[in-house]
Amino acid sequence: METFDSLKKVVLGAEVDARKFFGKGNKAAGTRLRLALQEAKAISQQIRLEVSEKKKGK
Repeated sequence: METFDSLKKVVLGAEVDARKFFGKGNKAAGTRLRLALQEAKAISQQIRLEVSEKKKGK
């Protein structure tokens, strides 16, 4: 569950940059947003692996 909480934290943190990029066209915010989304992708993959392991009963 800790991994899921860290995913939520990353997504919530990226919201500010998303608003700056899409609302105001701030290019630096777009770069930060892309980095946050890449981190969210990595965390999501880790969650998928944890779920698969739990389903298999390991």
